[in-house]
Amino acid sequence: MADTAHRPEHRYGNRPTMKDVAAKAGVGLKTVSRVVNGEPGVTADTERRVQEAIEVLGFRRNDSARVLRKGRTATVGLVLEDLADPFYGPLSRAVEEVARAHGALLINGSSAEDPEREQELALALCARRVDGLIVIPAGDDHRYLEPEIRAGVATVFVDRPAGRIDADAVLSDSFGGAREGTAHLIAHGHRRIGFIGDRPHIHTAAERLRGYRTAMEDAGLPVREEWVSPGPTGPERVDAAVRGMLTAPEPVTALFAGNNRVTVTVVRALAAQPRPIALVGFDDIELADLLGITVVAQDAAALGRTAAERLFRRLDGADGTPERVVLGTTLLARGSGEIAPPAA
Repeated sequence: MADTAHRPEHRYGNRPTMKDVAAKAGVGLKTVSRVVNGEPGVTADTERRVQEAIEVLGFRRNDSARVLRKGRTATVGLVLEDLADPFYGPLSRAVEEVARAHGALLINGSSAEDPEREQELALALCARRVDGLIVIPAGDDHRYLEPEIRAGVATVFVDRPAGRIDADAVLSDSFGGAREGTAHLIAHGHRRIGFIGDRPHIHTAAERLRGYRTAMEDAGLPVREEWVSPGPTGPERVDAAVRGMLTAPEPVTALFAGNNRVTVTVVRALAAQPRPIALVGFDDIELADLLGITVVAQDAAALGRTAAERLFRRLDGADGTPERVVLGTTLLARGSGEIAPPAA
């Protein structure tokens, strides 16, 4: 039978308090408080006893209570669309670095592209008294946040603007990037260009489709509806769209992919084709430089950093009407977007 006589008693959820430290060290509560907060007025021997008691008990200062007395919790929330999407990794990291520089802790979660889950998560963060929120919206109606904003929760939207409320937003130039990417294909001789994008109610998807259409119109080129395929970004739907465009009576000779998930599936679908098809994708993807995939790249880290800096300026008292900041994109020509159409 195991000897349990000297096994320490663990009371999960019951953390040691300053009272426990005071009792262990044989000092008053005020003395412990002075040691914990680095205040003067404690002898070296007494401080040693208190520090030993802190180490033995595993005591940690309750920073939440301390900052609440100052009216701030030193935490900010980040509501992402999908934690598994590589695009959000550098964005989240940039927000975390800015928060850390301001002495704040970042709490994040994923809406899984579900508007109801987005609302539930954002309000749960507000209930935990975060000082501010950065939201990548899944929905298009954010009036549920109006009471929180009035109560002082600074809120900045990133990647997509807020719906039905005025709020700060930091966006990429989806329209301009898609227009440039499509024009790049046109400049390399393509006249039949297909567009495969995300669901059209999503702001970024709609803006990229608009950019594609504008580039085609600028060049005096028609856009046949069978060349345009917005919708869910799952592999089956995207693969079917690629096959449909390549086998149409007037097949496309080039494709514009509306985001990184679409691009990955399109690359796989095109690998099975007997002849090369030109491709430009919106968003960079892993190994795109080695695979020679031309993309319109967003700076995800700059989006996160700009949004977080905006948030902390609001927390520091910056007034004024909400602003929309639009960051530029970069066309990275790597080979796939420079493939010429087949000779007539």
